[in-house]
Amino acid sequence: MTGVQGERVIVVRHAMPAVDPDVPSEQWQLAQESRVAARLMRLHVCHPAYYVASTEPKAAQTMQEIAGAQRVVRDAGLAEVHRPHVWFTDEKGYHSAAQAYARGECPDGWEPRDQVIERFDAAVVRHAAAAAEQNRTLVIGTHGLAPTVWMASRYELATDPARFWADLRFPDIVEIDLRARTVTCLTH
Repeated sequence: MTGVQGERVIVVRHAMPAVDPDVPSEQWQLAQESRVAARLMRLHVCHPAYYVASTEPKAAQTMQEIAGAQRVVRDAGLAEVHRPHVWFTDEKGYHSAAQAYARGECPDGWEPRDQVIERFDAAVVRHAAAAAEQNRTLVIGTHGLAPTVWMASRYELATDPARFWADLRFPDIVEIDLRARTVTCLTH
């Protein structure tokens, strides 16, 4: 893997979306009340920064709330793990499948982990280089599972990837110290 430029990277998990079982999760919008929670994340980000987000609305909208009037670049490489649109009748069903994925399993129809790591890594490396050229901190608006799998492939997490993912909140901020190669949750 190519090295990520800079001193640190900030990874933002999106705020809570408006969940609609009839709509695929990659199309969910940010819930109106979640915009305030996203704006509060500004306190944990040094401005100006280089902002990039997944193309999924909930992540891009969260990042725009944090960035304010600053431009947010969108990159499909930062999207969540692609999986079939299957509505789990209880939250536990999805959580079990996601934790199994974080541990290394791949449920039927889910994007293979190595592909997630490869596309996510390419996006981070590309945008870290652009941020470094501007002497800004890279701030990534994304999801929970894809960045967890990517971070676990590059850095030492404080817990196993399944527990790390399960502990993330909506929204949440994770700081990667590129020199120390450490990952720290800033908001919990």
